[in-house]
Amino acid sequence: MCWALLCFMISFNLFIPELNQMITDLDGANFKGLLFIFFSITALISRPFSGKLSDTIGRKKVMYIGIVIGTITTLFYPVVGLTGFLMLRLSHGFSAGFLPTGATALVTDLLPEKGRGVGMGIWGTFISVGFGFGNFFSGMILKAVGIYGLFFTAAGFALLAGILTFGLKETLPNPQRFKFSLLKVKFEDVFEPTVLAPAFIMFCAAISTGVIFVTSPDISEYLGIENKGWFFIFYMSSTILVRLFAGSMSDKIGRRRSLIIGLIFLILSMILIATAHEVIQYTAGAIVYGLATGVNSPTIFAWTADLSPVARRGIGAGTVFIALEFAIMAGALITLVIYNNTMESARIIYVAASVFGVVAILYLLWHLRKKPSEHDLILNTKKDPELLDN
Repeated sequence: MCWALLCFMISFNLFIPELNQMITDLDGANFKGLLFIFFSITALISRPFSGKLSDTIGRKKVMYIGIVIGTITTLFYPVVGLTGFLMLRLSHGFSAGFLPTGATALVTDLLPEKGRGVGMGIWGTFISVGFGFGNFFSGMILKAVGIYGLFFTAAGFALLAGILTFGLKETLPNPQRFKFSLLKVKFEDVFEPTVLAPAFIMFCAAISTGVIFVTSPDISEYLGIENKGWFFIFYMSSTILVRLFAGSMSDKIGRRRSLIIGLIFLILSMILIATAHEVIQYTAGAIVYGLATGVNSPTIFAWTADLSPVARRGIGAGTVFIALEFAIMAGALITLVIYNNTMESARIIYVAASVFGVVAILYLLWHLRKKPSEHDLILNTKKDPELLDN
């Protein structure tokens, strides 16, 4: 599972640093924010369907849908015009909407309850490696094999993810055969109320992700850094170092206290980037952002696994991913409104992203005061599920 997600994340991220330049070359420099808004819209739309299908036809089949869409879409990027380019971002969003949802449900099925934090940390480490590897080596591969070779390589990694997924065992008991009636989605198929708290934290924390996706390649240029994926290799290195420790930490001190620590790192990283005038401080911001993600991501997903009913783990994971997509759209929308392709406007955006981190911390402090300890809540709701309504 980890190796499959690693390959998928490499495929998805291998051309991210080049998207801004590609859309600029197509006379669409003012539409950089739309690259991730469009992507997130379809990822968001697909989450309810992927969550329901994951809990009915099986985790693996949902993953295959994402892999097929991702592979085909990737091959068309270098041969379309501006309108087609934006339409492909819509198509690619469906890929991201299906595969991670099925994969998260499958991983949740496999992990023992007492070790979920550590397990999510291991799983997230592979995702982070794919994220950093794809972004950092994008420019090198482009120089070596050209734009067509870059996208063929990305499609190859998506195909490899499918081959690795083929060897996995389905973890959903008694999966159903697909039928079109399963595509009828009700509100209860979209939203799992038990995971509202981790979904909200995901939204606040991931707004920074949308901002970074859009602006980091340009900031590298403003600071004279040739490699547009510079940010991501340092982000990847620090997040890998902290993930295993952070997973264990959340199993010991609790999900919410761990998240407060991670969010403090997030705020600090946004301020470092916003005030950076040289490469060293920008790099420090990337490292601290990696620490933040290394704490927050596995903790959020472990908390989601804690709170999701067994029969609705796919929908629970889908709910958190919906929050993620809303956050990336919000971050990209902020850049679309404020960012005018200058470093000074980018600074304002990063300060705005830090404010959402403050909001998340305030919410967690309230949650710690008003709600019972999370381990007691999990234990008691297994005895009396109606407690979750309160």
